[in-house]
Amino acid sequence: MIDATGNPQTVLLLGGTSEIGLAIVKEYLAKQPLRVVLGVQPGDERRDATIADLRAAGATDVDVLEFDATAFDTHAGVIEAAWAIADVDVAIVAFGLLGDAEELWQDQAKAVQIAEVNYTGAVSVGVLLGQRMKAQGYGQIIAMSTVAGELVRRSNFVYGSTKAGLDGFYRLLGEALAPFGPKVLVVRPGQVRTRMSAHVKEAPLTVDPDQLATQVVDAARNGRTLIWVPAPFQFVMWVLKHVPAPLFRLLPI
Repeated sequence: MIDATGNPQTVLLLGGTSEIGLAIVKEYLAKQPLRVVLGVQPGDERRDATIADLRAAGATDVDVLEFDATAFDTHAGVIEAAWAIADVDVAIVAFGLLGDAEELWQDQAKAVQIAEVNYTGAVSVGVLLGQRMKAQGYGQIIAMSTVAGELVRRSNFVYGSTKAGLDGFYRLLGEALAPFGPKVLVVRPGQVRTRMSAHVKEAPLTVDPDQLATQVVDAARNGRTLIWVPAPFQFVMWVLKHVPAPLFRLLPI
């Protein structure tokens, strides 16, 4: 159960070695010990180091399940196995691919792959998580979107379109689940300093994973349903969405 101050007893992280997802888990661990269930890509070489890191951070138990975002027919079994370990209080959906923006729109196989991971995989687990939490009458889903999904740009439109789909699905999943108790928080970060963005030129308002995690956990505790990280991005995106299309195309973004 999630206590009165918003502290969970069990957290499920799908994308079990995600730097952003792990930062969120550690932010919860900073408040009190808890059990962590990791959904990890088969063969992920960071698995053992991640387990040790979480135990050092105070996790009482760390359980690992094999999770492949595109093996859709296995997802029900993964979610069932997670709940067999313990009722999940917080589920974090933090897996995804970035890819090379110019390659993606010209390579059909890679475009399909990123769509299957970022959107179809996220919807697949979202439906399953939602039904489990609806049945238990409580729970928190945290879905990692991006500002690129709020306003899809020419510079990365294949990636952005997948995140736009994820964003819309989880925002409305939250509305569908609200009468039954579970909550959904959609997180729209700008650039975050991670392995995935290491090759990308750093943009203004870039944050570290721990900075993002603090804002995410605070928002979840306060019952928020949508946040931008850092917070000023909400204003930035509002301005960009009101720029006329001919001018928007000229912007270096």
